[in-house]
Amino acid sequence: MQKKAIVTGGLGFIGSNLIKLLLKNNFFVINIDKITYASNFYNLRDIKKNNYKFYKLDICNKKKINLILKKYKPNVLFNLAAETHVDRSINNPEIFFKSNIMGVYNILECIKKYVKIKKNFRMIHVSTDEVYGDIKKFKKSKEGDKYSPSSPYSASKASADHLINSYIRTYKLPVVISNCCNNFGPNQFPEKFIPKAIFNIIINKNIQIYGKGRNQREWIYVEDHCRALINIFRKGKIGESYNVGTGFIVNNLELAKKIRKIYRSSFDKKKQKVKIDFIKDRPGHDLRYALDSSKIKKKLGWKRLYSFDRALFKTIEWYLNNPRFYSSNQRKKFDKRLGLIND
Repeated sequence: MQKKAIVTGGLGFIGSNLIKLLLKNNFFVINIDKITYASNFYNLRDIKKNNYKFYKLDICNKKKINLILKKYKPNVLFNLAAETHVDRSINNPEIFFKSNIMGVYNILECIKKYVKIKKNFRMIHVSTDEVYGDIKKFKKSKEGDKYSPSSPYSASKASADHLINSYIRTYKLPVVISNCCNNFGPNQFPEKFIPKAIFNIIINKNIQIYGKGRNQREWIYVEDHCRALINIFRKGKIGESYNVGTGFIVNNLELAKKIRKIYRSSFDKKKQKVKIDFIKDRPGHDLRYALDSSKIKKKLGWKRLYSFDRALFKTIEWYLNNPRFYSSNQRKKFDKRLGLIND
């Protein structure tokens, strides 16, 4: 029998890539998205609609979420609906708390009711490595490690994780949490580091880096992350959490140089004038994230398929082939610097 999946935030970056992969795996997909600045129908322009249904809906709307669950009786709900940009959380924390905490609360309340009529259901909640906070050199975060969020964004995600774990223990809800490292790939809104750097090179604008560029991040190609999420649905243990990472960690300065080098060598040698500018750092900027992902590899048999350089090549190629994605109307949404506190 065909499995049915709800994906919240399905017009966003990871959500849209997950939907494409679910459709390839013969799922019927119900996409729930309230359509924020980062949502884009362009992300799903080529999909076939015979196994797909879209609802413009806020996850805080408990009544309509209940109706959709009752109507479609899904096997799984992947929760990717969230405010995700740290800089925006510094400027306006409230919207992050509404979506990332209250939104999750509403979904949990709906599931608490739904599981009474639907057996063999799971919710996969997509969290982040940022909940663990700054990680010392040579250390890696393991599932169960103490949370130490540094930004309003990471605090909201950590709060959601704690809330979910309380519902698992108190109400026996069938939920699994994934904590993933930094994603990159097609469809990512260009406020994030990699697509912003690619976009700047395309328009002959210098790449901007916070502070001295020493901040280190672990990176994963979005398709590998989406494969992990489906793997967690199929094999993950209810009540557990799984770190999803690649082990590829690089600082922002080296990453900017790598993006520029691949662009010049593989796409346009004339982009010699694009330089790197160091700008004022953002408040509370964590220096290093790193995940121990041995659990998902050993227990569920997941591994990445893409090397970083191969995935970065594919990502640059996608942005070059999809100029409509970062049209002049879109540019207004990500050109302005955010995350600075006024004195």
